[in-house]
Formats: sequence, C-alpha cells, structure tokens
Amino acid sequence: MGVERAERLTKLPPYLFVEIDRAKHRLEEAGKDVIDLGVGDPDLPTPAHICDRLKATLDDPTNHRYSFTEGLLELRQAIARWYDRRFGVSLDPQTEVLPLLGSKEGIAHLPLAIANPGDVVLVPDPCYPPYRSGAILAGADVVSMPLLEESGFFPDLGGLSQKAVRRAKLMFLNYPNNPTAAVATVKQLQEAVDLAKEYGFPIAHDAAYSEISFDGFQPISFLQLPEAKSVGIEFHSLSKTYNMTGWRIGWACGNAQLIAALGQLKTNLDSGLFQPIQWAGIAALEGDQGALQQTVATYQARRELLVDALAKAGWQITKPKATFYVWARVPTTERSMEFAARLLEQSHVVVTPGVGFGPSGEGYVRFSLTVPTERLQEAIDRLTKIF
Repeated sequence: MGVERAERLTKLPPYLFVEIDRAKHRLEEAGKDVIDLGVGDPDLPTPAHICDRLKATLDDPTNHRYSFTEGLLELRQAIARWYDRRFGVSLDPQTEVLPLLGSKEGIAHLPLAIANPGDVVLVPDPCYPPYRSGAILAGADVVSMPLLEESGFFPDLGGLSQKAVRRAKLMFLNYPNNPTAAVATVKQLQEAVDLAKEYGFPIAHDAAYSEISFDGFQPISFLQLPEAKSVGIEFHSLSKTYNMTGWRIGWACGNAQLIAALGQLKTNLDSGLFQPIQWAGIAALEGDQGALQQTVATYQARRELLVDALAKAGWQITKPKATFYVWARVPTTERSMEFAARLLEQSHVVVTPGVGFGPSGEGYVRFSLTVPTERLQEAIDRLTKIF
C-alpha cells in the first residue's frame, strides 16, 4: 500500500544528523574506523549520585504511574531553587515551570501552541533545527535572522523587516549558541526584549548550554533581564549539563501564560516524565556539582587541543567561551557540505557542515568535543595530514 505523507512533512528539510549518520554507517559497514565529531552527545557518564537516585526510586510502585504533564511539584520546586541560586531569578513552581521530555520537544511544540498558519516565527540562521521545523509543522512562515560573524553571531534586530516583526508570533534565541558557540551580552538580549515589547510577540530563549563555559566566563539567563519574564520563556535541559541526553528531561520556565499554553498542548500529546527520572533530575540539580566541574574541565582541555592544532594547521578559528562545540571557517574554497563529505571520505572523521543549520552557516563546519580525548587526538592527527 502506498502512503502519501502529509504536506507539512514535505516542507521539512531532511534532519541533518540523520543524513550524516547514514554516511557514517556506510563507512563503518565497510570496516572503516570513523570518529564522529558531528552530533553533540556527551561521551562522559551521568554522575553516579543521579543514577543512584533513579535506582532507589524504581522499586517504589507509586513511581510507575502517570505523572501527568505538570510533573512532580518537588521537581518544579527544585528547578525554581536552582534558578534562584544560579541566576537570582525567582520562579513560581506552580505556574512558571513546566517539565519537558527533553527541551527539544518543548521547543518544537511551542509554535503549535501559540502560532497559527500564516503567522511569522523569527528563527536564527544558522540554528538548532527544531526551531525551524517546529514553526513549519505549525504552518507558520519562517523568517530567518542571519547570524553573522561580524555581528558576533547575534541577529541584527534593527535590520528585520517591519512587515515580519508586525506579523511575528514568536522569536527564538539561543545563547550560548548552537552551532556557533557564540555568547550574548546583556545589552544584546535587552534589545530583543525591547523589540518584543514594542511589537507584542514572545521570545523563547534556549539556554541548554549555560553551564558549559570556560575560562571563568558565566553565561547569563535571559530571565535575568528586567521585564524578560513579561515577554518570554527560557528552555533548559539536564542533557548537556549532567550528561543525560538519553534520559530526556528538561523544562520551560518564565512567562506563566506561555507556560500554560505549552502545558495545554502537552496534555494532549504526552502523559509526563517517568517519575524516577524526575527524582533523578532533582538529585542532579540539588546534589554535588563536582562532576559538572570535572565535565567542564574535560571539555576545556579538549577545546585547547583541537583549536590549537587546527590554528597551527592554518584554520581560521577561535576558542569558544561556552558550549562543547567549535565553529570554524572552511579552510578551502569548497562548500561546507562538500568539505565535510571529503573529510569523511579521506579521514573518516565526521564534522557537521554549517549549511545544515541554515543558509548563513555556509562556509563553516561545526566540531563537537564529545568524544574521548584520545579519539579527539586521533581525529586531529588525521585532519592535519590533509591540511
């Protein structure tokens, strides 16, 4: 039987990492040793005390029932306490915090909750793909905000089309940024808040990488800005901070009306997080943070290793202040997709072509630091033999 896919699916670009994975597996099936510096999936273990909390709560049969969308009050309270400690931001755990099945699902679902077909969603370019795909699935018109190196990879808000901002129902921002690893200043984020207030659209800020930062730099929360909560929400995740990508636990927090809209949508789509994972999330937020410090130190050492080696080999590259990504200009005249494909074929090293994150990513590639250090060194050795 032939199955005709919904028109909305035909509008989606192929998910970047799926395509890369296919090429990687083809080489692996041919017996090649492939080193994957593409997907940002931490190789470091989830801290033991978090796993221990999961194990301890598994034997309680009350944890095996539906938790429903709002999740455990104890988790929402732990998130609120963490925001207060980390950013000095006050959150009401009853109305301003919503647990998610990983921040990705909340990000992708938000446009469905607040945008109608024909509305505009303002999306960074390049960007984490679910910003764009969530808007497309909602039937909204995506208006790209180019992130250019000369502007510190922050959108030129003053250069946005007046027609677009008047029709806007949502703006996505993400700092520290994926894929560029750029960070934002208070002044830049305040400009976004001012624009949102002027035109009456909300902002969704993705802060998944706020805890992975180097050289003493401390990223800020969007919600620290005066009046930010009146116009927006922030997405967060335990995936990168505590090496819990497969656990699928994150949250949205901030503006109560936006939280309620997303929560209403989610009641029709899922039945909440498995409760032992919620208890483990509490342990992550409120337990010993020593493992996080070790994680950051590991990524910083890997950053030094990769950036120093590629710079010595002639790449135009800078050391990021945050995230576990390195965003680098393609050192040849090739397009980023062609360049990444050649690296994979010649060195069996996976890097992500910048164009996969949006047209403004052309001319760059992204490296992920989420492989064991000895494998990263092997990848560097292979790459520097080509250049």
